Amino acid sequence: MASIHIAVLVGSLRRDSLNRQLASALAKLAPPELSFGQVEIGELPLYNQDDDASPAEPVQRFKAQISAAQGLLFVTPEYNRSIPGVLKNALDHGSRPYGQSVWAGKPAGVLGASVGVIGTALAQQHLRNILAYLDVPTLGQPEAFIHAGKGFFDADGGINEGSSAFVQTWVDRYVAFVKARV
Repeated sequence: MASIHIAVLVGSLRRDSLNRQLASALAKLAPPELSFGQVEIGELPLYNQDDDASPAEPVQRFKAQISAAQGLLFVTPEYNRSIPGVLKNALDHGSRPYGQSVWAGKPAGVLGASVGVIGTALAQQHLRNILAYLDVPTLGQPEAFIHAGKGFFDADGGINEGSSAFVQTWVDRYVAFVKARV
């Protein structure tokens, strides 16, 4: 089977963020016909419509990486009951100039981890609203609002035994969702 490339967008810039760890752990749970590549969003300049005609090199690279992907995976923390500004900035860059969005039609999964008990529920809802406008079909169920308390990740960077079945179910549904749309 041909490889399906998934562009992974982590909404946190922190090198050791829970969500970066979660993105890496999810990739390990997927079948080999899917390849996952985390896309750098921290070096994107703040979106400015004046730059649409001559985008900076990091913007060009970012848009090329999203364009080359067959699917998307958003793994984001929740900042102040919404998505982090760096993720919104990336979404804006990818959707502009008007009529030249790199997002449209690419199937996506949305989830996130937090030490808080409601996980990233509100950030995910806000992100889903944005993605709906950008014509990005998203996996609706199961939702995954992950409470990543101490011990959620095992020593090898995987998901602990108590949570692995739930996360694997999410990954399996995401893979089926993507495969049905590519």
